[in-house]
Amino acid sequence: MNLALWIAAGLLAAVALAGGISKTFVPKEKLAAVHGGGWTESAGVPFVKTLGILELLAALGLILPALLGVAPVMVPVTAVCWVLLMVGAMITHGRRGEFGFVLLNLTYLALAAFVAWGRFGPGSFTG
Repeated sequence: MNLALWIAAGLLAAVALAGGISKTFVPKEKLAAVHGGGWTESAGVPFVKTLGILELLAALGLILPALLGVAPVMVPVTAVCWVLLMVGAMITHGRRGEFGFVLLNLTYLALAAFVAWGRFGPGSFTG
């Protein structure tokens, strides 16, 4: 169980890192031109950058607290936050008719829910 939770958290951290880097450092116009990035056309630059920073923090929060043994409860808390972020992403992509991205976000949501459940419950770092 522990290995599966680490793998799920690592995959989510990689996704969050990639998304966070692109939203934080790539100009909005370039993001809008990429498949799946059209939603940025109607979003303000501060909003896109804020999402990017939140994703970078999520990448850190899914791994570092457990790795360093400092506030490991932040791992499942971060996973719950990622679930909420994916709900928003699913709504955004659903409104745009991008159902492939809705399914992708649903996959990320399921992984995050697994990490939250596992780290709050049977795979808790405090147990």
